Amino acid sequence: MNWRKPLVGPFSLLQLVSVVVAVLLTAGILALINQPIASTAVQPSLPAPGASFVAVGEPVEGLRIGDVAPDFTGTVDGKEIQLTDLDGNPIRMADLRGHPVWINFWASWCPPCQAETPTLRDVYNAHSADGLKLVAISVQETTPDDVRAYVQRYSLPFTVGFDATSAIFHTYHAYGLPTQLFLDRDGVIRNVVLGPVNRAQAEAYLAPLRKASASPSPSPGPSASQFPGPSASPSLSPSAGQSPA
Repeated sequence: MNWRKPLVGPFSLLQLVSVVVAVLLTAGILALINQPIASTAVQPSLPAPGASFVAVGEPVEGLRIGDVAPDFTGTVDGKEIQLTDLDGNPIRMADLRGHPVWINFWASWCPPCQAETPTLRDVYNAHSADGLKLVAISVQETTPDDVRAYVQRYSLPFTVGFDATSAIFHTYHAYGLPTQLFLDRDGVIRNVVLGPVNRAQAEAYLAPLRKASASPSPSPGPSASQFPGPSASPSLSPSAGQSPA
């Protein structure tokens, strides 16, 4: 076959094949250029929003292990806001000194928070006599009465704060629910958890904090900003319509 012999008008077969190859190469290069440079997947260190973590804002860098937990205050329109309980009484970090502390940011409408409710209640009941303080801070709720109804329904014995403006939520650099911090007796953060915890995980975080005195260095065990698996079985979850036993 004579590749240089005119085939279509003045164009030879070689010329036509060259044009087709050039078009295909150009299309391939354009497709490669239009591919995203990096994956859009969530970073491994961050929880994937979904059934076990409800993102209510853009991801932000949170507090770290070794930081002293800030007071339960925030600023709104230039005014300082103090966290209060459901009866309007102030909740202050200074009043918790000398106790191991579990801080839990949650909402009554948040499914993983609902599933975790039995864990908070049962762990607190097991260790409150040893000095454990649990402060569950409700955010993005309509009124204290809505939260009070939930607390009464599930007989929650620990301190429940009402963060009406999310000012305290922002002070703690949180962006999703539930967000939890475990503090030693000096108010130093020893673990930060994004997502719910089950009974075994909560006990593991709290065990070194319940000792007579705080350790001078971060506690061993689960690392900060972990994203643990499912917290409570559906049969124990308030969202399943059953009251915890």
